[in-house]
Amino acid sequence: MAATVTTTATTTGKTWGGGNEPMGASYGKMMMWFFIVSDALTFSGFLASYGFSRFKFLETWPIADEVFNHFPFLHGVDAPMYYVALMTFILIFSSVTMVLAVDAGHQMKKNKVAVYMLLTIVGGFIFLGSQAWEWKNFIKGEYGAVETTGGSILQFVNTDGERVSLDDFAATLPTDREQSTKSNGIWFEDGPTLGEYTVAEVVAGFKANPDLLVRTEVINADKQKTILSREESITKLQDATIVVRGANLIRNEYGHKLFADFFFFITGFHGFHVFSGVLINILIFFNVILGTYEKRKSYEMVEKVGLYWHFVDLVWVFVFTFFYLV
Repeated sequence: MAATVTTTATTTGKTWGGGNEPMGASYGKMMMWFFIVSDALTFSGFLASYGFSRFKFLETWPIADEVFNHFPFLHGVDAPMYYVALMTFILIFSSVTMVLAVDAGHQMKKNKVAVYMLLTIVGGFIFLGSQAWEWKNFIKGEYGAVETTGGSILQFVNTDGERVSLDDFAATLPTDREQSTKSNGIWFEDGPTLGEYTVAEVVAGFKANPDLLVRTEVINADKQKTILSREESITKLQDATIVVRGANLIRNEYGHKLFADFFFFITGFHGFHVFSGVLINILIFFNVILGTYEKRKSYEMVEKVGLYWHFVDLVWVFVFTFFYLV
């Protein structure tokens, strides 16, 4: 057995050292394809889980057009999906510049490779910054809502069906609230952070404004959330237990909690891939500048990182389609 191993190592030489490339791909390219396939299966699992969860809670799932309707410098303007579409365009455009970098590498044009790599890096940074801005708005929230004992979310609208912020009607009541912390010597652990308003203040403000109505998270036959009558609204508010502003892994003012969980997990996981891709692109960019690949007489590293970047862009297209559009 030992003799057999020695003979094989002698005749084949260095593993994948040339002349033994399955499907004409080098060792590095094959490993990149293996990684991409395994990562694609991971993202497929995430998106499938999202699809099953959404189908199960279809009647109470948040409407994406109402959640992602912010745009920089257009505060108060309803711009559903505009910014997400812009983010998508920027990421796809960065894929185009990556293609041009790979093509320039095939032609051994160092300066062009560097320029297109730099544009790809800039596109990646802009996308990451945009995603951070979108996360900030999602976490911060805009209008606020209350959660009932059953975990349902109640939002507030005027008689025209337009959302109304808690800031516009919540009353100010003389209350003595205390934040539960370990340092005050009363609690064993920190309690949840106190919100801006109490349920009593929201209910009192609601009753003082007869033009306000409650909107539930249940979607009706017209694919709109159900708005209750004034009497039904007051009755429903008796079940309110906590004021919710924005979204986190526990509560979500936009509707079902799983929506926020999937949003943070899927877009966060994809964002981590983009961040990793930007770091790798920067490393390759400096290698291009230093002439590393000129000396090797091959820009295959640019091609390999290009495969990764195109994969990241393709995944975002699926995330954009299934999470934001469908």
